[in-house]
Amino acid sequence: GDRAIIANATGCSSIYGGNLPTTPYAVNKDGRGPSWSNSLFEDCAEFGFGFRLSMDKQSEFARELVKSHEDVLGTELVEGLISSPQKTEADIAAQRERFELLNNKLKGIDTPQAKRLLSVAESLVKRSVWILGGDGWAYDIGYGGLDHVLASGRNVNVLVLDTEVYSNTGGQMSKATPRGAVAKFAAAGKPMSKKDMGLMLMSYGNIYIAQIAVGANDIQTVRAFREAEAYDGPSIIIAYSHCIAHGINMSTATDQQKAAVNSGHWILYRYNPDNLLKGENPLKLDSKAPTIPIEQYMYNETRFKMLTKFKPERAEDLLAGAQRDANKRWAYYEQLAAMHVGNGEDTIKKTGSNG
Repeated sequence: GDRAIIANATGCSSIYGGNLPTTPYAVNKDGRGPSWSNSLFEDCAEFGFGFRLSMDKQSEFARELVKSHEDVLGTELVEGLISSPQKTEADIAAQRERFELLNNKLKGIDTPQAKRLLSVAESLVKRSVWILGGDGWAYDIGYGGLDHVLASGRNVNVLVLDTEVYSNTGGQMSKATPRGAVAKFAAAGKPMSKKDMGLMLMSYGNIYIAQIAVGANDIQTVRAFREAEAYDGPSIIIAYSHCIAHGINMSTATDQQKAAVNSGHWILYRYNPDNLLKGENPLKLDSKAPTIPIEQYMYNETRFKMLTKFKPERAEDLLAGAQRDANKRWAYYEQLAAMHVGNGEDTIKKTGSNG
């Protein structure tokens, strides 16, 4: 919150995120809050990546200047500013105190170098870069850029609000649209299964990945955000996001999120590469095996149910296919989470979280 830098793709999230005079973003009692900017639909990942690169360079420059002022600032302050891990809120609060002390000491020094340090000193406090957008951007139009940014190894965080359809532009099918859903360009129900972006990204081995549904498990949601932010490398959170395009009563949307999880349509998990350093499987399943048939989830929504009205035989075939998708998906993830892994320290060192 108070140190977030947000790069927002054009879409529903940018409309409610930047539609003045109201905004969901606010400052705390100290006047700190998120910095937000809207990018084009197709290049949001690259836009946010630029934030990360520029802040990393400023921080690198600030550390060089701090070292050159050690005789004035003192060794203890310099070491603290340069070496602070800044992994916890307490770490960051302590770094902010050092930053204030640095500011006070530099104000009495009238040299070009001191002025340069003052101009970049705040970059010594950790900033949390968040790249935010929907599935149309992340799975489709902007996927190439997103993949490139995540593969860079840089410390960026991505939040995908997955409505499983192009919501902002009228409900077109996306690669996140599940089998059997009716959408523009899939008027007879989408015949293919949904793209599993989380599983694809696991192949890199050094990306933190979580799939969440706040209506189904709010504790897991908070845990995923905290772990993603703390992870020193790229992270992505894929969030089930209900939408008016689903054809549901929005006041009962959290119940539908639970049904999505209970049916196996949406698996809750966290993939944390840091677990490999402890000899543990990086994949942790946070939801249980399906307890209800996929039909009980799908036919609560007009996007699936409407197909039964004008193409009942096709709807039946696609429903059976969607059930097979859910069964296979759960079986595969369950096997991955149960695999024994050795100490992955060498792998982590080779891939690296810093590229």
